[in-house]
Amino acid sequence: MATEVQWSDLQRDPKSVAALADQGEVRVRRRDGATLLLHREDSAEVAALGAVSAARALRNALVHLPGEQGVEVLVEEFPWVDVLPEPDRREFVADFIRAVSASAELGRWSVLAQVVQEWRATAAIHADPALVAELTEPVDTDFGPVPAPEGS
Repeated sequence: MATEVQWSDLQRDPKSVAALADQGEVRVRRRDGATLLLHREDSAEVAALGAVSAARALRNALVHLPGEQGVEVLVEEFPWVDVLPEPDRREFVADFIRAVSASAELGRWSVLAQVVQEWRATAAIHADPALVAELTEPVDTDFGPVPAPEGS
C-alpha cells in the first residue's frame, strides 16, 4: 500500500518524502494535476523484470497449448471473445500474445490495452447483427474525390 503525501509536503520537506519512498511507493497528490507516484528505481527495475518474465511465460504457455485451448483460456478472462468469428478468435490470441510481449519488453502497457480495446470494439460490432449487415454490405456510392492532405 502506498503512502500518500501532498505536493506541498514534497516541496517543504523532500528528505522525509524521500525516506518514505525508501520504504515503498509514495503517492504525491496535486491540486492542479494528476497524482504522481514516487518509488525507487531498483523497485521499478525489479517490477519490469518480473513483468517481462511473466509475459514470456504466458506467451510460451499460450503458444504451446494444443488446438483452441489458447482461445478457451482467454475467453475465461475476456468473455466477449465468444462473439468473435472463429478466425478472429485465433487472431485475437496471436495479437494478445504479441502485445503482452511487446508491452513487457517496452514497459508500456498501453500497447496491450489498445489491442484489448480494439478487439472488444470488434466483438461489440459482431454482437449487433444489424451493424454487421450494414458494415458488410457492398458500397455502391462514389463519395467523390479525396481532398489533398493539409499542408501539401
